[in-house]
Amino acid sequence: MGSNVPDHAEETVVGVEVLLELPKTLNPNQTKHAIDLDGHHQDDQDGDQFKIDTETLNELVKNKNQEKLESFGGPNGLVSALKTNTRLGINEEADEIQRRRSKFGSNTYTRQPSKSLFYFVVEAFKDLKILILLGCATLSLGFGIKEHGVKEGWYDGGSIFVAVLLVVAVSAVSNFRQNRQFDKLSEVSSNIWKDVVRNGRPQEISISDIVVGDIVCLKIGDQVPADGVFVEGHSLHVDESRMTGESDHVEVSLTGNIFLFSGTKIADGFGKMAVTSVGMNTAWGQMMSHKSRDKNEQTPLHSRLDKLTSSISKANLLVAFLVLVVRNFTGSTEDESGETVAKMVAAMVTIIVVVTPEGLPLAVTLALASSMKMMMKDQVMVWKLSACERMGSATVICTDKTGTLTLNQMKVTDFWFGIESGKGSSVSQKVVELFHQGVAMNTTGSVFKSGRTEYEFSGSPTEKAILSWAVEELKMDMEEVTEEHNVVHVEAFNSEKKRSGVLMKKKNGEVNVVHWKGAAEKILAMCSTFYDGSGVVREIKEDDMIQFEKIIQSMAAKSLRCIAFAYSEDNEDVKKLKEEKLSLLGIVGIKDPCRPGVKKAVEDCQFAGVNIKMITGDNIFTARATAVECGILTPEDEMTSEPVVEGEEFRNYSQEERLAKVERIKVMARSSPSDRLLMVKCLKELGHVVAVTGDGTNDAPALKEADIGLSMGIQGTEVAKESSDIVILDHNFASVATVLKWGRCVYNNIQKFIQFQLTVNVAALVINFVAAVSAGQVPLTAVQLLRVNLIMDTLGALALATEKPTNDLMKKRPIGRVAPLITNIMWRNLLAQALYQISVLLVLQFRGRSIFDVTEKVKNTLIFNTFVLCQVFNEFNARSLEKKNVFKGLHKNRLFIGIIVVNVVLQVVMVEFLKRSADTERLNWGQWGVCIAIAAASWPIGWLVKSVPVPERHFFSYLKFMRVES
Repeated sequence: MGSNVPDHAEETVVGVEVLLELPKTLNPNQTKHAIDLDGHHQDDQDGDQFKIDTETLNELVKNKNQEKLESFGGPNGLVSALKTNTRLGINEEADEIQRRRSKFGSNTYTRQPSKSLFYFVVEAFKDLKILILLGCATLSLGFGIKEHGVKEGWYDGGSIFVAVLLVVAVSAVSNFRQNRQFDKLSEVSSNIWKDVVRNGRPQEISISDIVVGDIVCLKIGDQVPADGVFVEGHSLHVDESRMTGESDHVEVSLTGNIFLFSGTKIADGFGKMAVTSVGMNTAWGQMMSHKSRDKNEQTPLHSRLDKLTSSISKANLLVAFLVLVVRNFTGSTEDESGETVAKMVAAMVTIIVVVTPEGLPLAVTLALASSMKMMMKDQVMVWKLSACERMGSATVICTDKTGTLTLNQMKVTDFWFGIESGKGSSVSQKVVELFHQGVAMNTTGSVFKSGRTEYEFSGSPTEKAILSWAVEELKMDMEEVTEEHNVVHVEAFNSEKKRSGVLMKKKNGEVNVVHWKGAAEKILAMCSTFYDGSGVVREIKEDDMIQFEKIIQSMAAKSLRCIAFAYSEDNEDVKKLKEEKLSLLGIVGIKDPCRPGVKKAVEDCQFAGVNIKMITGDNIFTARATAVECGILTPEDEMTSEPVVEGEEFRNYSQEERLAKVERIKVMARSSPSDRLLMVKCLKELGHVVAVTGDGTNDAPALKEADIGLSMGIQGTEVAKESSDIVILDHNFASVATVLKWGRCVYNNIQKFIQFQLTVNVAALVINFVAAVSAGQVPLTAVQLLRVNLIMDTLGALALATEKPTNDLMKKRPIGRVAPLITNIMWRNLLAQALYQISVLLVLQFRGRSIFDVTEKVKNTLIFNTFVLCQVFNEFNARSLEKKNVFKGLHKNRLFIGIIVVNVVLQVVMVEFLKRSADTERLNWGQWGVCIAIAAASWPIGWLVKSVPVPERHFFSYLKFMRVES
């Protein structure tokens, strides 16, 4: 097929980045390598033959082979060989994209295969707890067969084997599903969208759809999506540290290094690249193929729970050792066959294994995995598991303004030419022409004319707003302006200076002209004259300066972003733009409305005890007005200046002054990235848990420094996303409040499970210890204890660790950085329930036979049945640590209801149908009724206990105090 783009495409396209056209005058000695911006595709009609092969392309960039590139005629010849065009891109007609994909490969990476269910089964069997239980089962099986023969002796050992297999199966399936979920998350996070030029039109496509020959637009913060060569742009610097380990940024230009590697980051500047290698043909692709996707991250809460588990395990070992010592002295372990010894040892080992709360780390994993899945539905993608935990402890959120608190849908609503407000039609043609130059040439955006009167604008929201205003209000023809001028030098937008500039001249002209655009007060400070509406240049006198400042303040008071344009003709230095004695062309005010619901979200966070601080690059008047509109500043705050500061002022404070004032500051205007980083460090030094939002490359330091980094939008820069822990997909502050709620939910769910499991641990340990010491036998057999273990660990974790967040969570104060994991409220609840269960079960142990007139085996079954049912009923109590109504929202949690049903059914089956393997006896209706009644009493006990007040100071702090006093 022919690869020429139809003529109308060239007629309607308005140079996407023609402002970057590289004039021959810039490099007279390299004219043969200048890119042919206006050339078309080659007229090669063979349809499937390219003038270069895949291997040559791969080696070209990988080895930075400049000689090989020259043999193709430089970048221009390479672009021609790839049958593409720097200005028009690839022709998408017919099967062109698929043809390139078949010839050169797709931009996807071969990853390690996902772990199978069998892998997790094997991993479960590696668990020390499982290995110990299998040893006990083998011991029990051997003694049983020796004593009773194969037909009767296999029951005890065989039952333990079955129980262990059941625990392994549930654990393996749970971990397998979690791994599948992380794989899906990895797919979503790697689906990055990039700007490319195809059919002469800029468009966004998935990074996986990029093919060899594509012309990709690059800007600060982008990840280079494939290997390629630089074809046009300005001030492009690349961070290649991920590939080379070198921290210094590499400059990329047509006269120097021209090669770009996949996986590197754009550190500064902007430009275009022609793709030469994709996917596994790139060096980055080879690295990605060996990169593990294992998400078994050890979170801070995991670490704390591991310590708790270790402490309880040591206590269990001590108890088991005491039991064996006591029974040895009493002679109760003596038996010729060794069966009594084996049973005693097996029972003690089982107690140690079962009562050790190894389900706690599982509960954390389940809670985090469940929350991650649900948060995706709320437009939140979690990169790091630990961020979920930390977000629940957040005390301060530092948020940016644009796109987070506002819609990022900008529109020019006010414009001033000099000191006159008006429309473009009332302004001198000379001033309008200068505006055309300043807008068309000093931009990273573009205009595409899709019809006679319809335009499409691309670029940042600010650029699109200015381009739209210039085209529609000032009747700017961007293609005409860019074709008439050459770019000499560009100073890309800088967040420190908050401006961008371009040095240009007319084609065949000799006069260099400089145009600046940026923050109004910054540009105004660079000007000594201004153009009035009639095109007359006037000196800026003191009264005029005051008038301009009032204009800026009046627009800022309406929450408008003020952008000024300035110009000068006498720029002699072609490498540096003039920064003083400029002529002010005018000022525009851009409106960015606040997001619906953002005020409510801010109020919710403040009500939850979380301080909101807005950090923005806008001037102090715009920042104050927006903060008032969003509810960050209250009417009381408006009466004083203390809550609002500028970045420079904060920067100039002494460290002592910053620490003294930072908590009272609510808005920082005209801030730089270093100011934001400084604020985060100060807040952390004061003990705050700090969350920070950001989407730009310059936000990366603060995002890394913060306890929780929140990058805004899936389209945020790759540098920002890699520096963050969580990505807010809809770029909405309301979603930040959602993350806060989910973070608290995760922490609260873990606490629920800890309370539930420790109640079981304490009760089971005390009952078996007392019974073993006094009677020489434990009422709960190994199989029955494994049944309890199933309730405690996997099923209990699934039921309690997957509860959804409620609005009640936002009524509590922040947890903070050093809050105890087990609170006084939890100790009150679990000790009350444990004491009740111990009391009842010990009565059954020592008086059960006489009270119910039953055999020893029935009595033990009553103890087992009552104990399990107590845990089932207590699981309801654990749903709320403080609220008396534990049934609220129960109908919404189908998983919890399902697990309760499964537990009850399993218990009925074990008692009534598995009497041999479970070592139980059938119970009559009356006995079942007694068991249920005893267990149900835990509900009113839980209700009464929650009426008992507890001190705010933690119990263990009194012990520390007594230790200090002594």
